Amino acid sequence: MEALSGLEIALRMMIQFVPVWIALAIALGLSWHYKRRLGLYGKLFDSGIGVIGLSIVFFWIFTAVFGLFDLIVTHDALKQVSGMKNKVPGTPLRGATEADYGYYLLGGDNLARDVFSRMIKGSWEVVKIAPLATIFAFMVGIVLGLPAGYYGGKFDTVLSFLANLILAFPVILLFYLLVTPEIVETGLPSYMAVVLFLFPIIFVVVLLNSRFHTQPSKRNVMVAITIVSMGWLYLSLVSDQSGALPILPSWLDGFDVPGGILVVFVSVVFVNAPTVFRIVRGQTLDLKSRDYVAAAQTRGERPWYIMLWEILPNARGPLIVDFCLRIGYTTILLGTLGFFGLGLPPESPDWGSTINDGRKLLSIYPHPALPPAIALLSLVLGLNLLADGLREESLKD
Repeated sequence: MEALSGLEIALRMMIQFVPVWIALAIALGLSWHYKRRLGLYGKLFDSGIGVIGLSIVFFWIFTAVFGLFDLIVTHDALKQVSGMKNKVPGTPLRGATEADYGYYLLGGDNLARDVFSRMIKGSWEVVKIAPLATIFAFMVGIVLGLPAGYYGGKFDTVLSFLANLILAFPVILLFYLLVTPEIVETGLPSYMAVVLFLFPIIFVVVLLNSRFHTQPSKRNVMVAITIVSMGWLYLSLVSDQSGALPILPSWLDGFDVPGGILVVFVSVVFVNAPTVFRIVRGQTLDLKSRDYVAAAQTRGERPWYIMLWEILPNARGPLIVDFCLRIGYTTILLGTLGFFGLGLPPESPDWGSTINDGRKLLSIYPHPALPPAIALLSLVLGLNLLADGLREESLKD
């Protein structure tokens, strides 16, 4: 077989992405059709920038999901094929059988692995960590920022001081320190996980209690279900049978999170939570003097009800925008960690590690490093455009 031309490579890649194109068309089509019923998300389709950003983000989300089930990849992302080391894009696969895809569409890396498949698999590493870690960071920031801004006083002073203390460190340096092997060996990330991962449970329990406090029987059932289900997930998440915290017996431990991923996850939450805290606190200070808050206080509503059901919904605009931007920052941080070979396992196909592997021979073989770099750039660009579109539409409310 002869090597593929540039046009043939592009066409074959388009064909590989057919499931993504179909899912993207369905998602955007349904969203457009029902946009008037979808609140701020629906209004996003009135912004050209927002639609472009949303399309890019959806593209990588669907790519990650379909790539996880091997519906897009052409080869095993970890498999090394003899004779394919640093081969240029479109090179025929040596010794290919009928069951094998016949080409390395984007070439081979310095370990003879398929660059195209590693780029696809690397998208899942970002999608499974960045959004969820950002959600956890928002839970921490909301649970602490609302009462700090609402009550003020010494509680606000102490938390603000701690947040400023953490933010005084350069983000990259702090992130770098938290994932170094010396810190990991002390078990510090595991102990941090025990504290930080409690906040989603606290948030949901307080949310339900404040909303249904006048219906105690209904509230008690919902809170009990929440504590049992989320408590089991929490214990499974922080329990490590071979590490510092074997909390649950193996038969009750629902799943094990690889040590490297847990360390990165905890670090992302710890680094982002103080900034979220400051945003929530600032919004609370501004909104707590509004008339609807005074009306709720006059009705005799409890403080947590006012914070969660009066103040927080009216602060959603800036928080949603910051959420999108923060996922982008987290994506960059994950890429930076992978580039330095920290956090995730060495064989991980994450984009940062792939860029680092490719940069060593960048002047001779640029093709292994460019695809993951462009993928990282495009995802962050999409998130920034999405945030701009959300900001534009939220200001119209």
